[in-house]
Amino acid sequence: MISPLAHGLLTGVLAAAVLVLMPALVRKPAGLPGKLSLRLMNIRHSSVTDWGLGHVRIEPPFTILDVGCGGGRTVDKLAAMASEGSVSGIDISAQSVAVSRTTNAKWIEAGRVDIQQASVSKLPFSDARFDLATAVETHYYWPDLVADLREVLRVLKPGGRLMLIAETYKGRSLDAIYQPAMKLLGATYLTPEEHRAVLSAAGFSEVTVDVERRKGWICCVGRKPASRAA
Repeated sequence: MISPLAHGLLTGVLAAAVLVLMPALVRKPAGLPGKLSLRLMNIRHSSVTDWGLGHVRIEPPFTILDVGCGGGRTVDKLAAMASEGSVSGIDISAQSVAVSRTTNAKWIEAGRVDIQQASVSKLPFSDARFDLATAVETHYYWPDLVADLREVLRVLKPGGRLMLIAETYKGRSLDAIYQPAMKLLGATYLTPEEHRAVLSAAGFSEVTVDVERRKGWICCVGRKPASRAA
């Protein structure tokens, strides 16, 4: 039976190999390799997503935005949780949009889920539309993190929350493996305190940052101030 340390090391090496050898598939999946990558991401990211979603209360009538929806597994989870609401997903990759639509076909047919190709830098939604926005394993690829966080802030209702979930952060265990890979990708690789700082700089209040140190996971939640104009 593999030890927790050996399992963590193997996971880190495999993750770094994916980042180094297939950066295009990580950032913007395309073609058959991209489709396979998205299917694997749906499986790989499920546990960290469940852990992260446990940090907020999701009410049945919520309207939710998932930024960088990838293969659509998070959208599916959110649609089940917001059982009387709706979920919108966006991704810059046409392949991601196609796979996510397949993953969520039943919700789309029911009129409760919508998936669009779009960038976080210019969201195709009106001001103050969503109760919650989520971003799983994607925020470190955003073109201008603070500006893009402000764009998400725009589409949140006053009092709405943004949740960033990721399975790595600067300073985590096995950082010597992850940090070079993230640098190669040109990804924004932040410590927990730096995550708190960028969310605050973008205008979010009541920022909380939690980490699962053994697994190297991070979950950040920020609230749109109730008195802030959209």
